[in-house]
Amino acid sequence: MECLEEKLKGLSVARRSRPEEPTYLLHVALQPTGLLAVGCSDFSVHLHNRDTLHLVGEYRGHAGPLCGVTSAHGSPDLLYSASADGTVRGWDVRRPGTDAVQVFKSDPSHSYCSFDLSCSDALLCAGTEQVNGEDSFLVFWDARKPGGGLLGVYSESHSDDITQVCFHPRDKDRLASGSTDGLVNVFDLSRGAEEEALLATCNSDSSTGSVCWSGADYTQLLCLSHDEGLHLWDLGQLDTEEPLTVFSTADARSLTPLADGGGVDYLVGGKWLEEARTLLVVGGKSSGDLHLMGCDAGGLRVLRSLEGGHASTVRCFLWDAAVEALVTGGEDAQLLLWKPGGVELTTGKKESMKSDSALRLKSRPHQKHKYQKEKKVKT
Repeated sequence: MECLEEKLKGLSVARRSRPEEPTYLLHVALQPTGLLAVGCSDFSVHLHNRDTLHLVGEYRGHAGPLCGVTSAHGSPDLLYSASADGTVRGWDVRRPGTDAVQVFKSDPSHSYCSFDLSCSDALLCAGTEQVNGEDSFLVFWDARKPGGGLLGVYSESHSDDITQVCFHPRDKDRLASGSTDGLVNVFDLSRGAEEEALLATCNSDSSTGSVCWSGADYTQLLCLSHDEGLHLWDLGQLDTEEPLTVFSTADARSLTPLADGGGVDYLVGGKWLEEARTLLVVGGKSSGDLHLMGCDAGGLRVLRSLEGGHASTVRCFLWDAAVEALVTGGEDAQLLLWKPGGVELTTGKKESMKSDSALRLKSRPHQKHKYQKEKKVKT
């Protein structure tokens, strides 16, 4: 942790990118080729140079809000995005501006609000919004089939919008899902049928915002809720009598005292930093200031505060371990690269750029609170 703190202390803005048209920057992923893929609120995906942040291309094809972007692990030229328009699309990063090379669909009534790709690149999974006021689905495809080989769905484990699906970084058959129904489920897909595949159900008592795997062997699961709750569970305790909960709070904002005596306004997300063996949680202030925190059984601890970068809420971040740099994007339409000892070529903070297209993103917030506590396991 001390070594990580020293690295974070040196972070400052090295590069800044602003699009010509104002748009929220919602998702960011790093391609094996060194490109940054950014999902935007105008339904487009932008490609940026990793070092300069220069825009090198974009893709348009989705007709609804994006719910994520991710790269293929073994195919460096393949990028995926998913959307509420009911499609998951695969793009060739060597040919910016071209049509998708793969399109995955399921039932026409399905609108996706989360998706992920397995570490083996074999499986794609998307979580749907609630359909007809009753059901929500985990949809699976064979990602290796150009025609979009639909494998099937899980339909019994969630009762509301599935806001997060997250494959295990090392186990191709392990999948976590989170929903506005308050449940976080863990599956072993090698077991086949949904009932047999469901390993554990943890209850966050709130609408799930994000989920990520963490811990030395990725046996822990971090859940952040839409109302800024934080829960850290240890799934390595499933076969023991020990409780799963490592740390839990209904409101993490009050646990992060800052220099001004207040706390963070919101949580952006979490990321396990393998080399530093630290679970990094990023929070922010509505002013655009960022706060990098370590999370463990003792709760949250501020490691570094980053000021003078963004002008409004930050929506996504990425830790680039290879160069020990942080990439952030947000509602001010800015993409920032923070590097140790970074010196920005141009100065000045961009004012918030909130366009009509950006504001459409907020037309359907995930604020439902239906819980199924009877499915709760020991936590």
